This record gives sequence, C-alpha cells and structure tokens, in this order.
Amino acid sequence: MSSITKNNKIGPARFSIAIHSLVWLAQSGELLTSSVIASKVDSHATFLRRVMAQLAVAGIVETKEGREGGYSLNIPADVLTLADVYLAVRPECLDSLVTSECGEVGKQLDHALEEIMIEAEQETLKLLKGYTLEQFMYKIDFSESAYIG
Repeated sequence: MSSITKNNKIGPARFSIAIHSLVWLAQSGELLTSSVIASKVDSHATFLRRVMAQLAVAGIVETKEGREGGYSLNIPADVLTLADVYLAVRPECLDSLVTSECGEVGKQLDHALEEIMIEAEQETLKLLKGYTLEQFMYKIDFSESAYIG
C-alpha cells in the first residue's frame, strides 16, 4: 500500500486535475460537459474550465460550444504523454524566476536557484515523457470507480 494519501497531494493542482479529467474523457470515450467532469474529478467547474482551456490551446482536448457542447480527447491516450499534459498546464512562473532586490548576492542566489529549478523540471519532463495516458491508466484499478459508466 502506498504511503500517499488523499491529503498528501503531489504536483501542481492544475496538473492533477488535468490528468484526472483526461482519464475520465479517455474512459468514457464521449463528449462530456465541464460540470460532469468537475463532479467526477472533485473540482470547481470554473477552475476545471480554466484547465480545460489550457488543454484545448495545446490541442489535447477538443471543445464543442453550446448547449450540446463539452470536451473530448483530441489525442489518443496511447500517444498523449504525461509530459504533454504537464507542459500544457505548467505555471508560467517557471519560465523565469523573479529576481529579488537583495543586491548582488541576492541575484546570485536567484540565478543558482533558477538553474536548479530548470534542472528539476527537465528531470520531471524526462520521467513524464516515459508514460502515455494509457500506460498511466493501467496503474489504476477502475473496478470500483466512478470512472465506470
């Protein structure tokens, strides 16, 4: 049994919600509304729509507007990598860390920290590229899950 519990969240919330949403879309194979997805992934619908908008811009999901609208998976689960999802929803703040106003030493500290953060993100992406959404889904036991229609 894993030591990770529901209260011990790993990774950015947008990434987690994105993965949960994409798994639901892959499992259902249908067009789903944001309210349906939000209820399945335990997220506020407004936050979910922001995440889904980022996934749509990246081409990961397709959107259909209107009363009969919703979201569908645009990239097959056996092709879509977790790195693709991470990059689609990754915080913009990782592009460049804010330089502090602590003089020359502060600038050196910021530069050294930025180098480490870039290296950490590169290692994260390397690992996430090794998993497609489909491979990730094989790790999940869906037998007693709300993911089953």
